[in-house]
Amino acid sequence: MNNITDITVSPLTKSSYLKPIKIKYSQNGVDKEQHLLKVHNSVAVLLFNTSRNVFVFVKQFRPAVYYANLPAHEDNAEIETIKYPSEHGFTLELCAGILDQELPPEEIARLEVLEECGYVVPASNFKHIISLRNTALTGSKQAIFYAEVTDAMRSTEPTKEHRTIEVVELSVEEAKKYLHSSEVRSPAILLFSLMWFFQNKQK
Repeated sequence: MNNITDITVSPLTKSSYLKPIKIKYSQNGVDKEQHLLKVHNSVAVLLFNTSRNVFVFVKQFRPAVYYANLPAHEDNAEIETIKYPSEHGFTLELCAGILDQELPPEEIARLEVLEECGYVVPASNFKHIISLRNTALTGSKQAIFYAEVTDAMRSTEPTKEHRTIEVVELSVEEAKKYLHSSEVRSPAILLFSLMWFFQNKQK
C-alpha cells in the first residue's frame, strides 16, 4: 500500500470530479471575484464495532495532502520520493464516498462501508448526525452518519477498487489520545464525529 513511486505534478485540464468556476459579483458597490470548484456532494460514516469497542477508520494516500507538504510546488515536475516519502500523504479518515449515483445518501453510505471496510450493514442502521458544507472552496455538502457494526457483520474483504485503502481500528482510549494530539492528519469531520460520539454515545 505504501509503495508509491513515479509521482509527477502537472496542470489539470479536464476532470470528471471537479470543475473550476469563476464568480464575479458586486458587494456594497465593490466589484469582487472569487475562484471555486464545483464538486459532488458526499457522505461519511463514523463506524463503531461493538464486538471489540473499536472505531473503524480508513487510511489512504491523499495526493493533495502530499502535494501540500512539498516545499516547492512545480508544474510538470517529477518528485523525488526518496527525498519526499509518500508517508507525508497518508491520512486517517472516516469511510466516505461521493454522491454520484441516483441513490439515497444512506444507500451510498451502505455501499461505501461494504466496499471500503467489508461490513454488511442495512441502510436503515445509518443514523444521520449532521450535514455540513465546505464554505470556502467548493460549497459542497457532506452528510455524516453513525453506524454500529459487529464482527459477525464483517463478511467480505474490500473490493479490488479499494484495496489501496487500509482499514484501521482504534480503541476508545486510542481515539481520545488521537483527538487531543497537537497535530492530526485527518479531515476535521473525523474529529467532530469523535467529539459527537464521546458526548452522545459513550456510556
